[in-house]
Amino acid sequence: MTLLAFIFLLALLPAESASSRYPPKAAISSPVFGPQQVYGLLNGSVTVKCFYPPTRVNRHDRKYWCRQSATGCMTIVSSSGYTAPGYQGRASIIDYPQAENFQISMSELTMADAGTYQCGIGVNGRGLSHKVSLEVSEGPHVPEGAELFYVKLHSTLTMTCSFGEAYVSKRKFLCKMVKSGCHNIIDSYGNIDKYYTGRALLSNEETPGSFSVMITQMDWEDSGLYLCGAGVYGESGETKELDVHVYEEANVPQGKPTIFGVKGSSVTFECHYGARKTSSVKYWCKWRQQGCARIIDSSGYVSNLYEGRVAMYDNPDNKTITIILNQLKDSDKGYYWCMAEDKKEQQSSTELKIIDGEPGLKGKKEVEVQVGSQVDLTCSYPCKYYSYQKYWCKWSSTSCTPMPASDQKQPGPDVTCDTDNKTVILSFDSVAKTDQGWYWCGVKHNGIFKETMAVYLWVTEGELQGKGRQGLSCSSGLGIMLPSAERKVLSISTSDTAVQSAANSESSGQSHGPNTLVLSLSCVGAVLLILVTAFAVFKYRQLKRSDLVSVGSYRTNISMSDFENVKEYSASNNACMKESQETQIGGDEFVTTTATPESAAETKKAKRSSKEDADLAYSAFLLTSSSIAQGGCSGDDTAPAVSP
Repeated sequence: MTLLAFIFLLALLPAESASSRYPPKAAISSPVFGPQQVYGLLNGSVTVKCFYPPTRVNRHDRKYWCRQSATGCMTIVSSSGYTAPGYQGRASIIDYPQAENFQISMSELTMADAGTYQCGIGVNGRGLSHKVSLEVSEGPHVPEGAELFYVKLHSTLTMTCSFGEAYVSKRKFLCKMVKSGCHNIIDSYGNIDKYYTGRALLSNEETPGSFSVMITQMDWEDSGLYLCGAGVYGESGETKELDVHVYEEANVPQGKPTIFGVKGSSVTFECHYGARKTSSVKYWCKWRQQGCARIIDSSGYVSNLYEGRVAMYDNPDNKTITIILNQLKDSDKGYYWCMAEDKKEQQSSTELKIIDGEPGLKGKKEVEVQVGSQVDLTCSYPCKYYSYQKYWCKWSSTSCTPMPASDQKQPGPDVTCDTDNKTVILSFDSVAKTDQGWYWCGVKHNGIFKETMAVYLWVTEGELQGKGRQGLSCSSGLGIMLPSAERKVLSISTSDTAVQSAANSESSGQSHGPNTLVLSLSCVGAVLLILVTAFAVFKYRQLKRSDLVSVGSYRTNISMSDFENVKEYSASNNACMKESQETQIGGDEFVTTTATPESAAETKKAKRSSKEDADLAYSAFLLTSSSIAQGGCSGDDTAPAVSP
């Protein structure tokens, strides 16, 4: 039996060692907290500040300052108006309920004032008190006491230390006093205690040589005496004492310290904040050793890396903020902080761990559609969400706006979850460019946000109508001058491309041109008109005369009227040639041709067959078409005249 008891005691030794390093809640005897040691000069004064939990009873209860002796604790001064004889005029007490503390001042100190005192609430000796040791010296220097920090359980502690410009390049650190020395918590070299990983953050302040340390999720074991310093503890540099006390406030909800998220799915974080300054900016950040990278805040800021992935919902009624993070990946694991710009508000940290698994909500993650088309965004859910509220919303940096969606499940006694169509659809009848963006499908239960799935809708420009007209074509190279005030030139090709029009309008307010039917009819009519006119002119001149032309020693039956027709229809490489123009035939010989019949050497009626007539008419048509396609003479904007 003795051996078993000995083994049991040995098993308890490591636990006791850990408890001595980080004292548990039981080691904190009273919720009233103050300095353990204060110093005063002879004939000088001293001020003691004591903190208490901000309950309604504590705010209105009696505060006192008493001196401890072997027989009890004699009251020196109290908030009820009592002051002990010998202390009148030199001892006072003031309560600051909003600041959650009261202060005691003693002046005209004597050596007899040194001793042990208590600051407390209620009746002397009932436990709601804190012991303070007063030391009086002749000076000239008074040791600096520890700075006090009274922190609520699970809230955030911020400590600032300043050592001047001489220590700008020195190592900055925070350590906690234990029996074996000062255990390092965090330093500027990137070292951090495992117990404080994800909870502690050291950052430099604007003032040279100054830095701050922030610790979230304060626990009972975080109470104790700390040292912040520049240099190396016990070897070089300077240090400052920081006395931290953790107290518990009733009815304060706490978030989960660790949550698990399935890769590809989503997680929900909940942050609680106090009643003070509810209008201050709340933000959510990811912890790193050198800082906390802001992801989203209540002012509408969202980091570019998290666009479409994170949303924040504020609920002032229960003083909570809900953050949803979806599209989870391995790199998302880590510690996330709920923060507020007002440092007095409650702040917390939560660890996120990513695990493998299947997301509950499934659907296409990207959908691409053209403007004006119809599209359905679908989201299927498992049976565990069958009774949950389903929704679709459009994501933005400030909110996720709910959109009307339809749940495809069929009501009825014979319908079960396994056989039902478990799909939620967001429909667009005619997609606009402004509809492009992130859309979330999600589920809620009892007003609490659960899983979400993100979908990105791409909206592309479709085939635009009205930029061209299809299917309109005429003869290759045919240009038509429309006899209208608008004076538009139509370039018509045999391809299936649209007809392009170049406006040469006299007024900028005129319309862009006739419709396709009018253009087609105009094109066909113009071609027919040219053919008929060419044939009629040809027949008329043929009946009038037929001349033989002598070109050098060469005699031919080509009539002078044929030359005139060619000239009149501008059938040459230069449609703007003069009435008389020299043309080189060969060698140094030149023949001058004129448009007048008097210049012909001989005139003679020429007889041609009907086939020759048709060939000549067709040649005249081709020559005329080629001339008009070249756009006429430079400086001339009128169509070539057709001789009657």
